[in-house]
Amino acid sequence: MRRILTGLGLLLAVAIISFFAFSPKLAEESMNKLVPTAQVVSPEAKALHNSLFIADLHGDTLMWKRNLLDRADRGHIDLPRLEEGHVGLQVFSSVTKTPRGQNYDANPSNTDNITALAIGQMQPVRTWTSLLERSLWHAEKLRRAEAAAKGQLRIIRSAADLDALVAARAKGGAVPVGALLSIEGLQNLEGKRANLDVLYKAGFRMAGFAHFFDNEVAGSMHGEKKGGLTPLGKQILADMEARGMVVDIAHSSHAAVADILRLATRPVVSSHGGVQATCKVNRNLTDAEIRGVARTGGVVGIGYWDAAICSTDPRAIAKAMRHVRDLVGIDHVALGSDFDGATTTPFDTAGLAHVTQALLDEGFSRDEIAKVMGGNVLRVLKSVLPPR
Repeated sequence: MRRILTGLGLLLAVAIISFFAFSPKLAEESMNKLVPTAQVVSPEAKALHNSLFIADLHGDTLMWKRNLLDRADRGHIDLPRLEEGHVGLQVFSSVTKTPRGQNYDANPSNTDNITALAIGQMQPVRTWTSLLERSLWHAEKLRRAEAAAKGQLRIIRSAADLDALVAARAKGGAVPVGALLSIEGLQNLEGKRANLDVLYKAGFRMAGFAHFFDNEVAGSMHGEKKGGLTPLGKQILADMEARGMVVDIAHSSHAAVADILRLATRPVVSSHGGVQATCKVNRNLTDAEIRGVARTGGVVGIGYWDAAICSTDPRAIAKAMRHVRDLVGIDHVALGSDFDGATTTPFDTAGLAHVTQALLDEGFSRDEIAKVMGGNVLRVLKSVLPPR
């Protein structure tokens, strides 16, 4: 009996070790994939690409157990690949909760996949039960990466930080790379208005109101009720604008988007997604919503995955961008990759020159491409972020 119990104990120990060692990596490898494109990047496109300031409005890398400073054999973003892709600014989003059976149509709010991920990745115990603590952990991970990067990675908290980043990159080379913290769904407020200050102090400067389910501040495009902003949500919108935080409408319900666009007094972004005119998926923006974002002075970030552009061809990215340009003008188009967000894309961040090539092929001018690839995001951030 003792041998049997010892054997069972060893099997249990092996199972536990295997879970913590391999499950998170296997989970990520099954979700963040590449389907390489056959598109060839010309020398002209590469040279143009390397002359630009490039900004991406959305990446979910902080959710995964990876060292941001090391080149990974999976996923889409890390510092070496950001440098190779000539990225000047990457927005890193904090994902705190996703529903089981996640889909684009309707999801309840009473289940959560991220708890198992937090435990499997051996995150601090405080993150196992608190959505707020999960975001604070993501902010801590980014701060640790910044400290270890020895100047190659800079967290952006203000317009002055952004100006310093642009000036440093203008001297030549691929570094430093800027990083701005965002939130994918304000369920991490845990229903408390005061927690916005906690998140702001941790460095967060952008937030979307909802993710894949309805929460205490807003309905989700993928929720069950899909309602508008709640009374708390309207307070949070005003609080964000007062603090210099960028308001993101991605994933919010049509009703919530209408409320945000009606109440916003500063530029609003749609950080990642597509447009219904070129890919009729319910999470993509209608023409009326695109016009609403443009009226605020904001930008629409176009993603690269199939559900955003109904393809994995880089030309489909450029076609969605062309629609936004033709509808409201070039000043309202931006990059919104959703890299590392359980997406399959035709390239990782090292391959962003494919977007530049696609824009050239679609007839965009060099000045238009400079705005799309980062100039428009710089304008919005400078107008919204706190001065210092």
